[in-house]
Amino acid sequence: MTHVHVATPEQLGAVRTDWALAEVRALFALPFNDLLFHAQRVHRLHFDPNRVQISTLLSVKTGACPEDCAYCPQSVRYDTGLEREQLLAVEEVAVAAAKAKAAGATRFCMGAAWRSPKDRDLAVIIAMVKAVRALGLESCATLGMLTSEQAARLADAGLDYYNHNLDTSPEYYKKIITTRTYQDRLDTLSAVRDAGMKVCCGGILGMGEVAEDRAALLHMLATLPAHPDSVPINQLVAVAGTPLADSAPMDPLEFVRTIAVARLLMPKSHVRLSAGRGEMSDELQALAFLAGANSIFHGEKLLTTGNPDTAHDTELFRRLGIEPEERAEPVPHHPHGTIAPARASTLNA
Repeated sequence: MTHVHVATPEQLGAVRTDWALAEVRALFALPFNDLLFHAQRVHRLHFDPNRVQISTLLSVKTGACPEDCAYCPQSVRYDTGLEREQLLAVEEVAVAAAKAKAAGATRFCMGAAWRSPKDRDLAVIIAMVKAVRALGLESCATLGMLTSEQAARLADAGLDYYNHNLDTSPEYYKKIITTRTYQDRLDTLSAVRDAGMKVCCGGILGMGEVAEDRAALLHMLATLPAHPDSVPINQLVAVAGTPLADSAPMDPLEFVRTIAVARLLMPKSHVRLSAGRGEMSDELQALAFLAGANSIFHGEKLLTTGNPDTAHDTELFRRLGIEPEERAEPVPHHPHGTIAPARASTLNA
């Protein structure tokens, strides 16, 4: 049997942005039990292993997106039966955010099906951000591509996080999306970092990619100038009418393996179970938490697809002895600069 070199425990626990792709491949090649052991140990260095951060995601503008992302039911190019909806009123968003907070969420995320926001729409989004922050929640938005000027406006408004996923590896990307480039995505991430907002960036698994693509995606994320503060790992929800409607289900253990490698590569990031959780068994979610996932989307809907209801999540947490992570004390917001790191959780190692 070929010996696979593994970094020392001290090396695995360190925050690095100089990972070699060969090192990422080596982590993926570890025996499953060894990989989970290393991931859980590193997880405990930086987080309370029995706390999970809870976010809620609301679609504030649904459908009619001009992009051709092969997985997305909101693309105007696909007939998925989705009804188009205009941008919600600020008051509607505030009510939804208050409901999310009452259900235990500490972060409220707003998604709009745009290629990029228009200035008139950005003014409404800014009002939404202020309404969410007034409730004591962290704010997050995913609005498509941003210019530097737009990112600065959102930062000035107090937006805490901006989500913009890489989706998959640079090599596989062109088989999933043709209407924007990988570099377009990297440019938006750069604008978000430069504006001083926190980055939420991850990808989607189960789109027909191979293991090498999953390794390359995590390598891209882990070698950005700074690790994303949140790393959503989505499992494809195959929607009728999209080009990926007939995709074969992903091997659940391969999904957990990807979570574990993400934890090792980005030890201080929150790794989130995102889309596809509605199709995951309780046992698979428990393994994902063991592998280092420590964030979920809470609520019955993620943009346009289903999600486990809050009662089910509460019962699963009870069975696993998991508590919702409390929001760290708010830190001063520094537009166009660095945001101070959130307070580390008390460790129960």
